[in-house]
Amino acid sequence: MPQNPTPTPPRGQDASPSGSLFANFRRELSQHPPFTQMAPADLDFFLSRARQQYFAPDEILLEPASGVVRHLFYVRQGAVTGTRGLAEQMGGAFEYEAGDLFPVSAALAARAVTATYRASGDTFVLALPVQDMQTLAQRSLAFAEFLNLRTTTFLELSRKALQAAYASHSMTAQSLEKPLSELLDKAPVTCTPDTPLREALQVMHQKRIGSILVTDPSGQPVGILTRYDILGRITLAQVPLEAPISRVMVHPVLSLTADHTAQDAALLMSQHGMRHVPVTREGVAVGMVSERDLFAMQKQSLKNVSTAIRAAPDVAALSLAAQDIRRLARSLLGQGVQARQLTALISHLNDVLTERLLQIKALEHGVDLTRLCWLSLGSEGRDEQTIATDQDNALILPDDTPAEARESIRAFAHAVNLALDACGYPLCRGGIMAGEAACCLTLAQWRERFGQWISQGSPQDLLNASIYFDFRALAGDASLARALREDVVQAAQQTPRFLKQMALNALTRSVPLNWRGAVDTDAQGTVDLKLQGTAIFVDAARIYSLAHGIDHTNTRKRLEATGPLLKLADTEYGAWVGGFEFLQMLRLRIQLDGEALPEAPNRIVVARLNDIDRRILRESFRVARQMQQRLQLDYQR
Repeated sequence: MPQNPTPTPPRGQDASPSGSLFANFRRELSQHPPFTQMAPADLDFFLSRARQQYFAPDEILLEPASGVVRHLFYVRQGAVTGTRGLAEQMGGAFEYEAGDLFPVSAALAARAVTATYRASGDTFVLALPVQDMQTLAQRSLAFAEFLNLRTTTFLELSRKALQAAYASHSMTAQSLEKPLSELLDKAPVTCTPDTPLREALQVMHQKRIGSILVTDPSGQPVGILTRYDILGRITLAQVPLEAPISRVMVHPVLSLTADHTAQDAALLMSQHGMRHVPVTREGVAVGMVSERDLFAMQKQSLKNVSTAIRAAPDVAALSLAAQDIRRLARSLLGQGVQARQLTALISHLNDVLTERLLQIKALEHGVDLTRLCWLSLGSEGRDEQTIATDQDNALILPDDTPAEARESIRAFAHAVNLALDACGYPLCRGGIMAGEAACCLTLAQWRERFGQWISQGSPQDLLNASIYFDFRALAGDASLARALREDVVQAAQQTPRFLKQMALNALTRSVPLNWRGAVDTDAQGTVDLKLQGTAIFVDAARIYSLAHGIDHTNTRKRLEATGPLLKLADTEYGAWVGGFEFLQMLRLRIQLDGEALPEAPNRIVVARLNDIDRRILRESFRVARQMQQRLQLDYQR
């Protein structure tokens, strides 16, 4: 932005841009969304109908008494600060800076604003009449989408910029964000359940394919047979070739829809050891995606990494495999994989690694894994792990476990904790690990412990709630975790006082926005993306899910499940999800780039962000503050 724009027009009066300034305005606008995506003719439409206005420091541009909004404002230079009742009570003004449009919601709804907007300094704006705004939205899809999905639009722009920045590091030209429909080049080879094996195998041989899909008369997949099934299911089992394929096919068959992404297929393959995934549209099979399709040009794949982990013979091999997780994460980040998918992939691979460690150490210590349940807590329990993560785990033992067995099991768990540390997952400084006596309890003891936390609600209990309440079964007898989960959700839901205490505790977190609504950094120009950002979303999601009896642990799923129950518009809780996932993506970026300090892996230097990321960071913090306002209204009574 130029420091000296047009000569200052009289205060409050419009000034039409002269011909010499028109081109200058066009260049300025084209640096900011949504104008960066708009056609030149639509950009000129905006400029030809907008009028420049000047406002002196502290001068009011809009206030509730102004009545129905008549103009959409674009801040050309300077800044505008908005304040309103509840925002002021929570120390939460909001600021629009050069490149921002406001007040979008009021202009779209044809209503008065609910805040008072003042110029923070000498401020120049372009004022577009609402009628022209509506016309422009009809002719420009980019402009319309920005107005209606502002946060989502910023997130998509940020994701594209990130993908471009990492393009040189990408290990494949084929993005895992592609829908499976774009990977299908031919119809699947199918047969009916009563097809003789001989006929089905002949088709596979003639067409040189690795699988054949079994479908019912309507085309819905009911089973599958792959070349890897032939030895165990047909040859060694001595099944006659005249037998129907239904006798040996794998069923039920796991499939995805054409709208799922390649990443979804990769994750499904890794989780279930599959090499082929049928693709359906409205239930009917329309294609088949193989691992070769997904990773033909990729030397390192999700399946390869998980296979290497599962085959690792010792801790040393697992330590090397753990390094592959980081490399794969960087590759997937370059392909444009989104935060929720990337953290799920990282958590999944960490699960695979931990399961393998459990198997190795259980064999060494003579422990029966079916007689216990290994729990993941905290971010791993939520499937939201980033690269910089320590251990949070625990064990549930059956109530009839003898005392002497408990000691040997705890020794086994301690060995697992040490092995995880050797693989790059540091020991928990707070001692929340399965090898500690306080985290290796019987089901009855865990029930009693959670009951005390919920009934007492002391500061330490609330801290425990932020870690332990997001538990998830990773290995062993999952029924133990399910039984505990049911008790915890029911007890929390029936104890409003505990939920209120959790909410009040969550409100003590400070959103890093200053009195003007700008991002408020520390002396080094940084903010903590976890403590000042994602933790706010995680806390709110946990409180609302417990209050409504929802047993999800994942933050995104919690928000999506509770949003409708809170009677929120899908755009509102969608913004909650978007803000959370953007902050998660920034955390991953600084950790994968090596920019994060070992002692502060979640701190980011705000000045280093590009224009789009800096804006959506501010938007994400603003959404976080709105969540806190919602919590305050619901629980601070």
